[in-house]
Amino acid sequence: MSESVVNYKCPNCGGPLHFDSKSQKLVCDHCGSSFSPDTFKEKESPTQTDTEIHATSPDTFSKDEIQHLKAYTCPSCGAQIMCDENTAATSCPYCDNPTLIPSQFAGSLRPSSVLPFQLNKKDAEDKLASFYKGKPFLPKAFRNDNHIEDIKGVYVPFWLYNGTVAIQAAYEATRTRVFVQGDDQITETSHFHLDREGTMQFSRVPADASSKMPDEFMDALEPYDFQQLRPFEMSYMAGYLADRYDVDENKDFPRAKTRMEHSTCRACQESCIGYETCIPIHENTQAARTGTDYVFLPVWLLATRYHGRPYLFAMNGQNGRMVSDDLPLDWTKVILTFVIITAALMVVMFLLISAIGGAA
Repeated sequence: MSESVVNYKCPNCGGPLHFDSKSQKLVCDHCGSSFSPDTFKEKESPTQTDTEIHATSPDTFSKDEIQHLKAYTCPSCGAQIMCDENTAATSCPYCDNPTLIPSQFAGSLRPSSVLPFQLNKKDAEDKLASFYKGKPFLPKAFRNDNHIEDIKGVYVPFWLYNGTVAIQAAYEATRTRVFVQGDDQITETSHFHLDREGTMQFSRVPADASSKMPDEFMDALEPYDFQQLRPFEMSYMAGYLADRYDVDENKDFPRAKTRMEHSTCRACQESCIGYETCIPIHENTQAARTGTDYVFLPVWLLATRYHGRPYLFAMNGQNGRMVSDDLPLDWTKVILTFVIITAALMVVMFLLISAIGGAA
């Protein structure tokens, strides 16, 4: 079985091209030429070679690994590129040329749209430094001396779901009135039974379609501006990593469905205005999917290590929103801050007590 591997090369000098997030063009680092992504249509096959998938040595990989690995030959230097079965865009480890695998974008695997990177590697490093500054209890060594071990731009596969949610709900609500009658202050609480029903429409609710990506990270990176989606072209992938989806749209839909239902219930409760309390008695929802799009969204992944433990950071490649694992704490700073705050509160309480005693 043979498959094609593609490099994008500069028509002027033959150097490798990569997609530049600032100019939104394919750029050659050798001669400085730049090209619009739609200059290179897939059918034109910019630099392509048909390569046989090679068997891997059992001394190098386990049988299970062999089943999920593929090997391709780099069109630029002829080196063997090893990657897993879902890899769609990578780079040659020897010549560093961006390498694309067209078969991973064929047929139902082809995304309808791509959201191009707006922020580059330097932006990601700067955002991480700013992220550190907002964490006052980070150990100094982690902040100042802990270097990034790995940083990579990844186009993550996502499903975008359209749908509707119908709801029928009932709430127990209260409204309180306080008034004075003679020498007494009276609190009057009125109880109400509220019925609500309706339908909400949803558009482009995202759920990542890669089992490699932590769902909680991908959810926390939102929002994305989907108005900036562009029709998919493989050339947007040049210089970045990408995996095709390995979680199908039916399996992923329950995540989006849960989000739609929670949003509908929250909107329904918020419609109960003018009451001090509003407690749900029941909220019955029925969700229906009306459409699905397969898209690639931009994510920067940054990895570092501290005291032998790996830490992962992810950044929205469009707006710079950053999320992370639980970070280490400098317990000396935490305890010192607690002592200072406690001492300050004790001084304030002492002064208040003294002032009250003096007034008496």
